[in-house]
Amino acid sequence: MDESLTFKAAWWLNHAHLQTLYPALFRKIPSPPLQRERLTTPDNDFIDIDYCGTGSAPLIILLHGLTGSSQSGYIKGLQHALLQQGFRSATLNFRGCSGEYNRLARCYHSGETEDIHFLYQTLRQHEPNTPMAVLGFSLGGNVLLKWLGEQGNQLDLFAAVAVSVPLLLNVCATKLDNGFSKLYRANLLRELKHYVLAKQSAHEKLGATEEADKIKQLGGLSTIHSFWQYDDRVVAPLHGFADVHDYYQRSSSRQFLKSITVPTLVIQAHDDPFMTTEVLPDADELSPSVQLEITQGGGHVGFVTGKNPFKPIYWLEQRILGFLKQQCPS
Repeated sequence: MDESLTFKAAWWLNHAHLQTLYPALFRKIPSPPLQRERLTTPDNDFIDIDYCGTGSAPLIILLHGLTGSSQSGYIKGLQHALLQQGFRSATLNFRGCSGEYNRLARCYHSGETEDIHFLYQTLRQHEPNTPMAVLGFSLGGNVLLKWLGEQGNQLDLFAAVAVSVPLLLNVCATKLDNGFSKLYRANLLRELKHYVLAKQSAHEKLGATEEADKIKQLGGLSTIHSFWQYDDRVVAPLHGFADVHDYYQRSSSRQFLKSITVPTLVIQAHDDPFMTTEVLPDADELSPSVQLEITQGGGHVGFVTGKNPFKPIYWLEQRILGFLKQQCPS
């Protein structure tokens, strides 16, 4: 476990919420050149993959966070940085996150690893010898670490990086019920509830009545005001969990860290407003392949440094690229 001294928050963003909000609200990044591929999943749904770069360079799979997509600023910024350093990238838009409703009532959640495994297998079939790595942010980081632990030594990856991971989902859900963090919770829940209701309406118009009925049976969503409630009344029944406790217990990634064999960097900030330090694992919970870096500042998927407010430096991209170059065989 490394108490990282390499990141120092910008003096003009020296607060957890400023670190979290500034890149999300003010960073302007032109969309990199993307090519989209739609893959039909084994359960006859689909996922959309956005590729950046061509040729035979090493390929990096990217996993976004809750309510994110390949258009999220942290994804676009990293795709640009990877491309400039000779890497290709492929962003997995989780089900329903690519701008089109997926076919089934279910979509994605913090412990859903079937789609990343399906994508990995598909890419490996097409490119059996290409060096590959996987990066995940927030929810995507939890999915990544859980998948790495589930698969053990069955994966042919040269590296993995997970950032701002909700390693214990119950602790993070409770944290979002307190203080300023309630504003993040309110915004996320507003988006999620709107999506669920709009998806039900879309399925009804398309005649997909069976899937629409699964959503309708969830009941009204207006009384949901916390992630404990949302995950109990929406996520758990749609994805086969007994209740919210079953979902949080089975899907939290911290319990999988000991089984990871891929060289993996996990970056967490002490001041992350989406969680508390209670989520951080002890050294004996990490496999020898896992390197945990804990920064004093950085917020949630923030990590903005630099002395000039007009020239912010996005440290995450530098740190991730440094780790990938260190681990990449070519």
